[in-house]
Order: sequence, then structure tokens, then C-alpha cells
Amino acid sequence: MSKTLVAYFSASGVTARLAETIAKAADADLYEIAPKVPYTSADLNWNNSNSRSSIEMNDKASRPEIAGEAENMDQYDTVFAGFPIWWYEAPRIIHTFLESYDFTGKTVVPFATSGGSGMGKTSDILQKVCPAAKVLPGKRMSVTASEAQIKNWMKELGL
Repeated sequence: MSKTLVAYFSASGVTARLAETIAKAADADLYEIAPKVPYTSADLNWNNSNSRSSIEMNDKASRPEIAGEAENMDQYDTVFAGFPIWWYEAPRIIHTFLESYDFTGKTVVPFATSGGSGMGKTSDILQKVCPAAKVLPGKRMSVTASEAQIKNWMKELGL
């Protein structure tokens, strides 16, 4: 029997709300990718080139630490990976998460929230970060997406 996990990073709570809806629609477990050092408002100020988020996103090797571990990752066949879009891609903490586990044979489904920017080349980037997985095309979604909309998206993906 296939098991699904919805793993998400949410800087402001928006992505968390969407992740909860996806987990309900997919009958999946939920895991928060929480940074070891929480982000402050100043850290998230993308207008400041010296803010933590700006520095991380400008350094492709940056891997912010995660506060805890997802338990029993080997039991999951499909992992939805959720995040806010930062600079047209996933925040570096998503790279930390994907590099922390063996995704061989697993399907990764990116989903994102954003105030306006699209997914860019996020799925391609994540496929390189997690080459042993099958990374499906990601989707930017509204926090108000319904379970029915999410189930239709999952059906389109063949899940």
C-alpha cells in the first residue's frame, strides 16, 4: 500500500494552511520542515540584500539546518514538498530536506505559494537536488485551493 507525506516549509503560515488541505485531500501524513533557527521578519526582507533569506538564496550551496527529522521516511512512496517561492524557486531549506533522506524510487511533488511569481524552473532544480527521485511538475497554488481542486490536480498527475 502506498503512503504519502506532505512535507512543507512555511515562513509565514500561508504554505502551512495549503499543506494541511493537501494532506487531507491526499489522506497523507504531515511534516513541517522547521528551520533550526526560526526566521524573523527582518530575515525575510527580500528588499534587503543582507537579510538572511537574501544571503541564502544568493548562495546555491547554502543549506539551512532543519530543527527535527521526518520519521520513517522509508515508508513513503510519494512526498509532496511545499514551500513559498523565493526568487522564483524553492528556499534553500527545501534542498536541505531533500538531501537529508534517500529518495530512491520515490515521487516528489512540489507545490508552492507565492504572492505573484510562478514556479520558474523549480522542478528542474529539485530534480538535480534529488536525482534518485521522480520529481513531477510543480504547481503554484492559492492557499484557498479546495480539496476538490487538489484532488483534480492529483488526478492530472496520475496520483
